[in-house]
Amino acid sequence: MNMEALALAAGLVFNFETLLTIFLAAVFGLFVGAIPGLTATMATALLVPITFYMAPIPAIAAIISCTAMAITAGDLPGTLLRIPGTPASAAYVEDSYRMAQKGQAGLAIGIGVIGSVLGGLFGFLFLMFTAPLLAKAALGFSSFEYFWLALLGLSCAALISSGGMIKGALALLLGLFIAQVGMDPLTATPRFTFGVLDLMGGISFIPIMIGMFAVSEIMRSGRRAMAEVPQMNLKNPFAGTMAALWKYRKNQVRGSVIGSLLGALPGVGGDLAAWITYSLAKRTSKEPEKFGKGHPEGLVEAGATNNAALSASWIPAMVFGIPGDAVTAIAVGVLVMKGLDPGPTLMTIHPENFYAVMIVFAIANILMLPLGWVAAKSARWIFEVPRALLNAAILLFCIVGSYSINNSMFGVMLMLGAGIVAYLLEARMIAIAPIILGIVLGPLVETNFTTSMMISDGSMLGFFGRPVAAVLGIATILIWAFAIFSTVRRIRRERAEARLVAQPH
Repeated sequence: MNMEALALAAGLVFNFETLLTIFLAAVFGLFVGAIPGLTATMATALLVPITFYMAPIPAIAAIISCTAMAITAGDLPGTLLRIPGTPASAAYVEDSYRMAQKGQAGLAIGIGVIGSVLGGLFGFLFLMFTAPLLAKAALGFSSFEYFWLALLGLSCAALISSGGMIKGALALLLGLFIAQVGMDPLTATPRFTFGVLDLMGGISFIPIMIGMFAVSEIMRSGRRAMAEVPQMNLKNPFAGTMAALWKYRKNQVRGSVIGSLLGALPGVGGDLAAWITYSLAKRTSKEPEKFGKGHPEGLVEAGATNNAALSASWIPAMVFGIPGDAVTAIAVGVLVMKGLDPGPTLMTIHPENFYAVMIVFAIANILMLPLGWVAAKSARWIFEVPRALLNAAILLFCIVGSYSINNSMFGVMLMLGAGIVAYLLEARMIAIAPIILGIVLGPLVETNFTTSMMISDGSMLGFFGRPVAAVLGIATILIWAFAIFSTVRRIRRERAEARLVAQPH
């Protein structure tokens, strides 16, 4: 480590302008992330015009601080209102929401905040010491590895579905079908557009996610009596959090490690990582039947994954200029605009700028603790608002969030249609989260599959021709085989028990 560069970096960060920027950006990210329907990416995009008037380090510090806080704050509406703030938080929204219904909202939010801080700090250390090595490894990934990785994530979504594997697979296929709408990436042929121009560019997952989680929840809450909505006890936020984190410390460590590894891969980000770690937590748990019913184990692991992956996603962005996700794509644009071209020269010619970004990561993660406590403490006021007014306000924010994607009412119509579909599906015990993941990862699967088939001249053996791709492919196939075998065995056992019960005694 270059100590002289580290000292220069400390001077760039520990000054009034940068520290004030970090704090204000964190508060802004907390506000936007806690509003149902608004995302961390949207919060980051809104900051870009303001960074025009900032020095390079405060500008990038604003992006980092806002993003870290918005992703953590996205768990608040998920816990209190069952409206996940990000696709990653959709993986564990059922558990956090049902914990709140049991009067454990403070514990659920505390696990999310403190777990994210620990995961984020682990990701920061991971980024600090392994950035060049991991960026080189990630750069070596081809379309074969990305195809299997995305397929593994899709498999996890179907397997951990609360409605069962078959219903989860149906939901996943629906999401993949929605992802097919638009122009074919290879031939530019319109698919399933029915002559509608708004569908030519595809269907954005944000209006769909808002509709399926927010609008459907508003429809359900409108049918419930007010007495059935419990008041959330948040008088003592974070009570019992450290005990829960210690109990599930293996999940915390594993989530941080896997999040850091997957976050370093360009285009993967924390969304896929959270789904994989939640699925892993359920598969290895001693109490898998409690998942989806208000159990904190998956929440600990996937929550740690979120911010660890966020930190690690800056590895390819900083070292090779390859964005790890949408947020780092925005950040790379800001770096270029400020004359700090991301790439190998950033660590050789201007290493102080790289270390300055690392220090900002640490400060932003530590700042989550006091701001997260304030957010949890004040979140209980949400339930002192009459439910009708609260639903109206949520719907307003959802409309604004859906409209702002393309500045079009088409997004609002998509949101409302998705809400109605989700309401009908959930009434039949079909999970919604796999649909969202299918929409998000569908293009990644299709693009890498077609690219791989072209490279291998149509031979499926090409998908196992590289060592890492072969390992990922075999692992994915084994997971499918195990899931199918377990399902068949369970069905046979249930039928045998039913026959025994039906036999006359």
